Amino acid sequence: MEVPQPDGALLQELVKMKMPFGKYKGTTLCDLPVSYLEWFPRKGGFPPGKLGMLLETLLVIKSNGLMHLLTPLRK
Repeated sequence: MEVPQPDGALLQELVKMKMPFGKYKGTTLCDLPVSYLEWFPRKGGFPPGKLGMLLETLLVIKSNGLMHLLTPLRK
């Protein structure tokens, strides 16, 4: 059975894209605190579209101790 590989383009966006609004406006997505990412589902869900998908993916990465996947991309 083949192990699924992370989408490199998606991971690149997590280390390059900035939060476009809110308390952490201008913060690179991968630098957002887990507490902020956990706030979205409690307040009605992640934003629609690509940003929401990226934030939800980042929550999964951070919650499962997978930040090492982003480390080489941050350079």
